[in-house]
Amino acid sequence: MSGITYVRGDATAPSVKGVKIIAHVCNDIGGWGKGFVLAVSRRRPEPEAAYRAWHRDRASNDFALGAVQVVRVERYVLVANMIGQRGTRTGSKSVPVRYEAIDTALARLAGHARALDASVHMPRTGCGLAGGTWSRVGPLIDRRLVGRGISVTVYDHGD
Repeated sequence: MSGITYVRGDATAPSVKGVKIIAHVCNDIGGWGKGFVLAVSRRRPEPEAAYRAWHRDRASNDFALGAVQVVRVERYVLVANMIGQRGTRTGSKSVPVRYEAIDTALARLAGHARALDASVHMPRTGCGLAGGTWSRVGPLIDRRLVGRGISVTVYDHGD
């Protein structure tokens, strides 16, 4: 995965110039309250509010696995809520990650990033509470984003 830049830091605060999209995986049941979304919410309230409204109005919109919601939080910063997991781990023995949905969401995200001439910033999305493996998610990012000329930075949290 030579096209992805890996850094140690906070994916919610990319420090590069230009338009930036902070991307992460959400579940398909409207739950927002554990994992990376807490860091997103600590920084800005708009992505959570938009996600909850998107879920609440799902009968009349595209809220489903593979969908992407892009929320502007600052002039040059947007957050992409990507639906890439079915449910949550609570009460389930299987992992909720859905690689096909992440792949579809990344393809949709690429369209937004190209239209905005934006770079994409994320944690190792889909690999925390969603239970995915980076050996499966990383190549999707390489193909869908890096392969289309989009600069991608993945952040590993900590010192």
